[in-house]
Amino acid sequence: MTVIDCHCHAGAGDGLNGPWDTRADLREYLPRAREAGIDHTVIFAPFHSDYVVANREVARIVSMHPDRLTGFAFAHCADDRDRMGELVAEAVHRLGLRGLKAHRHDARIGRELCEAARLHAIPILYDPMGELGPVELVACEYPDVDFIIPHLGSFADDWNAQRQLIDILVRHPNVYTDTSGVRRFDLLVEAVRRAGPGKVLFGTDGPWLHPEIELEKVRLLGLRVEDERLVCGGNLARLLGRAGPQRHVKSAPTRELGEAARPAGDPWERLPRIA
Repeated sequence: MTVIDCHCHAGAGDGLNGPWDTRADLREYLPRAREAGIDHTVIFAPFHSDYVVANREVARIVSMHPDRLTGFAFAHCADDRDRMGELVAEAVHRLGLRGLKAHRHDARIGRELCEAARLHAIPILYDPMGELGPVELVACEYPDVDFIIPHLGSFADDWNAQRQLIDILVRHPNVYTDTSGVRRFDLLVEAVRRAGPGKVLFGTDGPWLHPEIELEKVRLLGLRVEDERLVCGGNLARLLGRAGPQRHVKSAPTRELGEAARPAGDPWERLPRIA
């Protein structure tokens, strides 16, 4: 069984309010993930005032560990509005990033982000911080875009929001969740039971949460082998396997990515196959 962490931060932010906008260092995460049995990880930037800069750093980090990492681009749904198309096109075609991340902390999810995801056929991982109304709306407005809502809808452990998200998972085939940071274990049990194992993805919110602890929650669900395979990596592999114009990804120039230039070819081809 190949295990894929769908939710991990990497790189430097340019704020000093907390780890979430200062630095996400993988030096401890990577050996911990290997020890836990995690084969591959999706990374994206911490909070940053310029996500073009941050996304290029994510691509540079992926280029250093191409067999273990795949990158998502981060975007600010308000500040990046006038350049969203350009930001996402560079992320997909030049940097080889495979999805989009956005956060309610920056701004509510917007049409520009959803239109860009639709154009490039890539999923969106959007943290609503417990505000689930916009998730319902985008799920209806963009039925051909896949939305991954992390933390079962609320990292802050908002029980009402998490129960609301389970209802959304049941109603909308294009909405998924991840397990990262979910502390109310029985809500994970309910999400799998009601929405099905095909709607839940394993994630850690690394490097700040320990990957083995987060993975153990999935193992304790007591799923059938085939269902655990879906949650641990199969669902994400399916979403990314149909994402983006893969054959047109180009390696970015070394001057843009730093000393380690991105290797040519499709980074998704290097992802281990689901057993």
